[in-house]
Amino acid sequence: MLVLVRHGRTTANATGLLLGRADPPLDEVGVAQAAALASVVAGARRVVCSPLRRARETAAALGLPVEVDERWIELDYGDFDGRPLAEVPAEVWERWRADVAFAPPGGESLAALGERVRAACDELADEAAREDVVVVSHVSPIKAAVAWALGVGDELSWRLHVAPASVTRIAVRDGRGVLTAFNWTVGG
Repeated sequence: MLVLVRHGRTTANATGLLLGRADPPLDEVGVAQAAALASVVAGARRVVCSPLRRARETAAALGLPVEVDERWIELDYGDFDGRPLAEVPAEVWERWRADVAFAPPGGESLAALGERVRAACDELADEAAREDVVVVSHVSPIKAAVAWALGVGDELSWRLHVAPASVTRIAVRDGRGVLTAFNWTVGG
């Protein structure tokens, strides 16, 4: 089973900033969320995570050895990283949502992110078919992993919401993903 965990909350998340490659720590709520996730991953022996601090802090709270994999890093929002969504010009926002190959200035496209996440999922698939592999990551990579599991395109990303400290589970059968839980939160 691939157990995909979104990192806990940060102040930037809580205030609605686009948070791609910016690297803030978890806030107090995020630290508590990360601690609560430890029971959710009981029995797993492997944790893979994004190199960003908020993911590494969440992964460390799980109490297992952590491996960093760059492919699970958040989408690069380029010039809009760390800024409120309201500061993204309407024409850029419309193009971004209409074309998965579009990259914001200085950033990364959803198609490029999807390609790297699908490769990471393919690499973990055999192991995840036998045992739980926990991946601590971010909104966009988790959405891309769900698209991988469902065998659909990256445009799915705009139709999903991934909450902080949520868990998504993808079983692997015959090398293919099967979505078994999405956006589950502790206590919910």
